[in-house]
Amino acid sequence: MNTKQIETQKSTEEIITLFNKAFQVKDVTILNGIISTDCVMEGAFPPPDGSRIEGKKNCLDFWENLINTPGTQFTPESISVIGERAIILWRFQWETTEKRSVRGVNIMTVINGLITETLGYIKGDLQS
Repeated sequence: MNTKQIETQKSTEEIITLFNKAFQVKDVTILNGIISTDCVMEGAFPPPDGSRIEGKKNCLDFWENLINTPGTQFTPESISVIGERAIILWRFQWETTEKRSVRGVNIMTVINGLITETLGYIKGDLQS
């Protein structure tokens, strides 16, 4: 057995950086290589429990719709990585003023270099 193995798997921090970049540059193709086939996402909307989305294709479809919605912007405010978990505090704007935005948090799990779970929570009302 070869004791020298080359580490090719991306770290949780690298994966979360790529995830955020996809939203900032509005390029959903970045997500394709970092989402597991059995990914589960719990969105923040509709209240009170949000929605549950299962599977890579369904998660990618949801995020693509969010990324491609004209006039929207996702901005990470703070990112903390603890092992396989990441906590992202963010602001989502759908117009140019802060009054047309919500702040929230995603709790994400990265296993073997792939996002396997995303839990989203918001402060505010997406209807304002």
